[in-house]
Amino acid sequence: METLRERKKQRTREALLRTALELFTTQGYEHTTVDDIAAAVDVSQRTFFRYFAGKEEAALALQDMTVAHFLEAVRERPPHEAPMEALRQAVLEGWDTLNEVIEAVVPVELYLRMYQVIESTPVLLAAHLRRSAEIEEAIAHILAEREGVDLDTDPRPRLTVAVFGGVMRLTERQWSTGEDFSLDAMRALTVSYLEQVGPALSESWRTR
Repeated sequence: METLRERKKQRTREALLRTALELFTTQGYEHTTVDDIAAAVDVSQRTFFRYFAGKEEAALALQDMTVAHFLEAVRERPPHEAPMEALRQAVLEGWDTLNEVIEAVVPVELYLRMYQVIESTPVLLAAHLRRSAEIEEAIAHILAEREGVDLDTDPRPRLTVAVFGGVMRLTERQWSTGEDFSLDAMRALTVSYLEQVGPALSESWRTR
């Protein structure tokens, strides 16, 4: 049973996160300081650092939440699914519960706007890409364990994840610079790109 103290700490963390994202999306990441965030929540800078190592961690906290959600979905896919299909189904079915995961902390609209901030802020984009590489390695380990292969000697888990990660990165980039900036649009784009992976890799592209 969660104690009153634990609930209070969770509320403080969520207030700091929500306020940080609101400031990042309205006045810019580079123009927002830890002091700004702490003052807006009426806590000390020291309190902020109890919950986040710095601005970068707060800026990418929602992405970390959605990644954890996805990794769990991959682990739960039926064993008969081929690796790429398991990844595809995990990410697509994850959209159905993603709203609940995000809305428990911040409005989905704020989560979506934060994507634009990440894409347009070099230091955040670099951190996001660095974390993406770490996430891909974690997924490769899950696939290797799931398929019963040795990740050190079998390249297939990492090759599969490299293709999948490339598709997801392309999806993020296209969606964040497109005209329809909704969650439905991102889901539709993801579906479209994942469905083209097979034909793009195994069929001729020439038209006669």
